[in-house]
Amino acid sequence: MAFFRPSGKDDAFFTLLADSARQSVAAAEVLTELLAAPPQDRPAIAQRLRDVEHEGDEATHAIIRKVNTSFVTPFEHEDILELAAALDDCIDYIDSVGQAVVLYRMDGLMPEVTTQMEVITRMAELTAAAMPRLATMKELREYWVEINRLENEGDSIYRGMLRDLFGGAVTDPIEVIKHKDIIERLEEATDAFESVAHRIEGIAIKES
Repeated sequence: MAFFRPSGKDDAFFTLLADSARQSVAAAEVLTELLAAPPQDRPAIAQRLRDVEHEGDEATHAIIRKVNTSFVTPFEHEDILELAAALDDCIDYIDSVGQAVVLYRMDGLMPEVTTQMEVITRMAELTAAAMPRLATMKELREYWVEINRLENEGDSIYRGMLRDLFGGAVTDPIEVIKHKDIIERLEEATDAFESVAHRIEGIAIKES
């Protein structure tokens, strides 16, 4: 379906998308703090993380409202809505890790969790930096190539943690279940950022 392009001055959509992506950076930073904190301090940090998740929801709703009230959009309505939803998923998965750690009252975490969080934080930072470049569709290929590389790195960390987990790093069956769930939620977060990159790549191909 054909659509009109806005003038170069109409950058509201790109601003809103950038705002949403920045919430994922904030979420990753708060989760990193939560995972490093002693168990007794985590509930308060988890509430801060939940607050960031709510702000992410608001950013998503702002994009949806803008799409629904705009005749002129920078690219197809469906693409904008799907990208907004994918960005929201990133924040949701990050939040779910923190909430689960508190719910399970976990004491120690596997050391590689820190490394996985470094990957997730970098993915969030790259995603936030890429959003404004949607306005020109320039210098985006480097972004999705690097996101793909980081997702592969995350996959390797994920497999290593599972190998160690079931290789005896944790022996109590209930604790194994808890650790496995945390590991899988972290993996879902890396997958979510790759999904955002795939959507941006698809938009760039359409616009080329």
